[in-house]
Amino acid sequence: MTDTDLTTRLRKAGVGDVLVDDAHRSAYASDASLYRVVPRAIVRPRADDEVAATLAVCRELGVPITARGAGTSIAGNAIGPGVVIDFSRHMNRVLSIDATSKSARVQAGTVQATLQAAAKPHGLRFGPDPSTHTRCTIGGMIGNNSCGARTLGYGRTVDNVLDLAGFLASGERLPDDMPALRDIIGANLAVARTEFARFGRQVSGYAVEHLLPERGFDLTKFLVGSEGTLAVLTEATVRLVADPAHRVLIVLGYPDFGTAGDIIPAILEFSPTACEGIDSRICDIVRSRRGPGAVPPLPGGTAWLMVELAGDDLDLVRSQASALVKAAEAVDSMIVEDPAAAAPLWRIREDGAGLAGRAPSGKPAHAGWEDSAVPPARIGAYLRDFDQLVDRHGLTAMPYGHLGDGCLHVRLDFPLDQPGGPAAFRSFLSDAADLVVGYGGSLSGEHGDGRARSELLPKMYSPAAIDLFRQIKGAFDPSNLLNPGNLVDPDPLDANIRVAQSRPVREKLALAYHSDHGDFSQAVHRCTGVGKCRASHAGTTNVMCPSYLATRDEKDSTRGRARALQEMLDGDLAPSWRSPAVHDALDLCLSCKGCASDCPTGIDMAAYKSEVLHQSYKGRLRPRSHYSLGRLPRWSRIASRMPRLANRMTRLPGIRGLALWAAGVDSRRSVPAFAARTFRSWFAAQPVVSSGKPVVLFVDSFTNHFSPSVAEAAVTVLRSAGYAPTITSESACCGLTWISTGQLTAARRILSGTAAELRSAAATGVPIVGLEPSCTGVLRSDIVELLDNDDARLIAASVKTVAELLAATPDWQPPSLAGLSVIAQPHCHHHAVMGWEADAALLKSTGATVKRLGGCCGLAGNFGVEKGHYEVSVQVAEQQLLPALRDAAPDDIFLADGFSCRTQSSDLAGVPGTHLVELLAHQLRAT
Repeated sequence: MTDTDLTTRLRKAGVGDVLVDDAHRSAYASDASLYRVVPRAIVRPRADDEVAATLAVCRELGVPITARGAGTSIAGNAIGPGVVIDFSRHMNRVLSIDATSKSARVQAGTVQATLQAAAKPHGLRFGPDPSTHTRCTIGGMIGNNSCGARTLGYGRTVDNVLDLAGFLASGERLPDDMPALRDIIGANLAVARTEFARFGRQVSGYAVEHLLPERGFDLTKFLVGSEGTLAVLTEATVRLVADPAHRVLIVLGYPDFGTAGDIIPAILEFSPTACEGIDSRICDIVRSRRGPGAVPPLPGGTAWLMVELAGDDLDLVRSQASALVKAAEAVDSMIVEDPAAAAPLWRIREDGAGLAGRAPSGKPAHAGWEDSAVPPARIGAYLRDFDQLVDRHGLTAMPYGHLGDGCLHVRLDFPLDQPGGPAAFRSFLSDAADLVVGYGGSLSGEHGDGRARSELLPKMYSPAAIDLFRQIKGAFDPSNLLNPGNLVDPDPLDANIRVAQSRPVREKLALAYHSDHGDFSQAVHRCTGVGKCRASHAGTTNVMCPSYLATRDEKDSTRGRARALQEMLDGDLAPSWRSPAVHDALDLCLSCKGCASDCPTGIDMAAYKSEVLHQSYKGRLRPRSHYSLGRLPRWSRIASRMPRLANRMTRLPGIRGLALWAAGVDSRRSVPAFAARTFRSWFAAQPVVSSGKPVVLFVDSFTNHFSPSVAEAAVTVLRSAGYAPTITSESACCGLTWISTGQLTAARRILSGTAAELRSAAATGVPIVGLEPSCTGVLRSDIVELLDNDDARLIAASVKTVAELLAATPDWQPPSLAGLSVIAQPHCHHHAVMGWEADAALLKSTGATVKRLGGCCGLAGNFGVEKGHYEVSVQVAEQQLLPALRDAAPDDIFLADGFSCRTQSSDLAGVPGTHLVELLAHQLRAT
C-alpha cells in the first residue's frame, strides 16, 4: 500500500488533517532523541472520533501508530514508522477546571504552561514542572511519567493523574477493568511485588506495582509511563495543588559534584520542594555561549545544589533555610528570597538539555543515557563512579540533574560521526546500565526507555519481569500496533541513529561556521530537538520562533527546519540543496536570528537559510524578489537621484501594481517613500566639526534613503557626547539584503570593500557606530562568517550600537525623559546579535517608563513584503506588536530602531516609530 492510498483511506474515514509531504515527514522523523524513523503520514486530529477513525484504518492496514505531543522525548519514543498522531496542533485545550475539587480536565495536546495559566486565577497549579514546561504536553508527560525539578514537593505525573480517556488498539474506549490483565498479574505476584517501586524514580519498564491487588488494580496509574505502547490517550483529569505563598532558594557550594551528592540525605530532612545540582561544567558552557555576565554570581565552589523551601509562613521558611545552611556542610552559600533574582539561576538549570548540546570537549554531545536514577542516598558515590566510567570510555560530559531525587541528566560526546561510533555508543550504554543497576537504580528516571534503553531492560529486570512486560503488551495490543520498537521487543539501541548517518559538509560553503569547525552538518545538527522554539514568548522578551507561533506547524519551527536540513544530509526525503522539502521548510523562516540567541543550542537558522539559497541559486535564475529586494541598496541609490519621480511612480495605480508584481512584492504592501534629501547630502552641507573624539558613523541604505532624520539625530547625540563623527563612503555597504536572499558571493565582495574602508578606523581604536540594527548585526557577526579574516574580526570588535558607545563614554549623562511612556520593540537582530541590555540601561537612566516587547514585528526585512508571506507577517505582528499598539495611550512613544519595525507599525497600525537617537536628540534640542 502506498502512502497515497493510506492518506485516501484516512480522509475517507473522516480524518481531515493528514500530512504526507516530505517536509512534514522530515520534521516528524525525529523528536529530541538521537534517532531518525521516517513516518508514512502525520495525522493531526481535531476530536476523539478522528483518533478512533485513524486507529480503525491503521488496524485494518497493519500500519503502526505513534502518539506524539510536543516531540520533546529524549529517548526516541515519539517517533515511529507508520502514522504519527500529533495531538498538539488541535487537541490542545483545557476543557474545565474545578477549583473545589482541585482538578482539571485537559486534552492530550495541552501544553503544561497553558494548563498552569488556566489554573493560576484559581490559586492553583499542576505540580510536575519539567524543564520543557513551556512546550511539553500533558499527554507527553503522562506517556513518560515526567517529573521535573519540584517532584520532591509535588510528586511525579503519576501522582497527579486522576483519570484518563482514550482508546485501546482495538478501538475500544479505555476500560475500567481488564480481567485478562488481572489474571496475568495474579500469576506473577512475586515479581510484581519485589522488582518494582523500589524507589521514587524507578521509571524504566511498566509500572506494574499499580496493578497489585493491594493497590486496587489501578489501570489509570499503570498507564502513566507506558510510552504510548498500550493505549492512545485523548484526555486526562489531573490533580491541581495550591502554590505556597513563599519560596526561598538556597544555593550551596561544594568542591565537586560527588561531594554535593553526598549531602543529599541531610538536605532531604528539610522536606525541600526542589533540590537540583549543577557544576562548573555547565556554567563554563553558559559563559562561553552568552558572555561572562550570563551566569549570576554563585557561592564559592565548583558544584552547587539549588534547594527550594516553600511555605505560607515566610518567617518559618527563613528559619528552615538558615538551619539547612548550617546542616549542609557547604563551602559557601547564599539565600535568595527575590523571585526575580532566583529566576536566572533556575534558567541555567532549565536550559540544561540545550546547553548540554556541546560537551566540555567542544564536540557535539548527544542524548542516549540522559536520565539514569539511583536511590538518593547513593547519588554521591554514583556520580563519582559515573565520572570514572566516562573517563574510561574517553568521553566528556556536562552533568546536572534532580539530585534530591537521585536523578542524573547528562549528554556525552559519543563519536557517532566516526567509524565505529555506534559501537562505542552501545559499549558505553551497556557499561552504564551495569553501573546504575549495581547501585539499585533505574535506567530512566523520568524520560522513559524508548529506543535508547528498552534493549537494556533485561539488565535491570529478571527474565520473569521481561516476560511479564510481554504478556501485558499482548493483553493491551496483541498486534503490536502501538509504538512498536519501544519497551517490548525493542529495536536495537544503535539502530536508526540520525547523526551516524550524516556526512560532513565542509567544501564550497559560503559561510565559515567557526563554531562548528567549518562543518555545515555539525551546525545543523546543533538542534537536539528540545523544542524551545515551540514555546510561546508571551510575557517574555524572547523572539524565537515567530513563524511557528503564527502557524503552529512543526515544519515552521526552528526544530522542524533543522530536521529538514538534517534530512538533506542524513536521509533520502530531501537529498539536495534544491530539494522541495528543504525550501518548503525554510520558506516561512523570517531570518530573524531569534534562534541564535534564544535557542540553548545556539542554532542560527538565518545563516543556514542564506547558505541554502546561495547553494540552490548560484549560477541559476533566482526569484524576482532576490533581484529587487535583495539588491535594494543599488536601486535606492538610483531612485534617490529623482526621489519625487520615484515616489510618484510607485503610487500610480497601474504602474504601482506592475512594479510590485515585477518585484515579487505583495500588492497589499505600501512602498516606503524616498526622502527628498538623503542624509549624505545633509551631512555634506554641514560645517566641519573637528573637535571631539573620533567616531565613524556607518551610514546604511535604509537610513540614508528613507529615514535621514535618524542619522541627523545621531549626529546631534554624538556631538553632545563629545564626539566628532565622520561617515562612511557611499560605496560602504553591509550587504544585508544580499545576505538575506542568499547572494553570498556578491555579499562577500561588497563586505570586502567595506572592510577595506573600515580597517584603518578599527586598527586605531576608533569606534564604528551603526544605526540600523540589522546592518550593525552584519558588521558585528556576519562579516566574520563571510570574510573569515583578521580584518573582519577587528572590525566586528569595533562596531557598537549608539547605546553601547554612550554607556562607555565617561561623564556622559543622558537627557531626562521622565514622564515619557515608551513602548519599545527591539529589532530581532539587535536582540540576537548585540543584545538590548545597553539600550534598556540607557532608557532606565533617563527616567522614562519603558514597556519592552518581545517577539518579532513580522516584517523582517524582505520577508514580510514578499508575495506569499503577508498573512504570516501580520500573524507574527499580532503576537505582541499590534496588541501593544492598540492598547497604547495617545501620548505613548513607539520606540523602534529597526526600519522594518517602523514600516510594519506604520503599515498595519498607522503608528509611526521613533529611533532611540531621535528620542534623545529631541530632548537635547529642547533643553
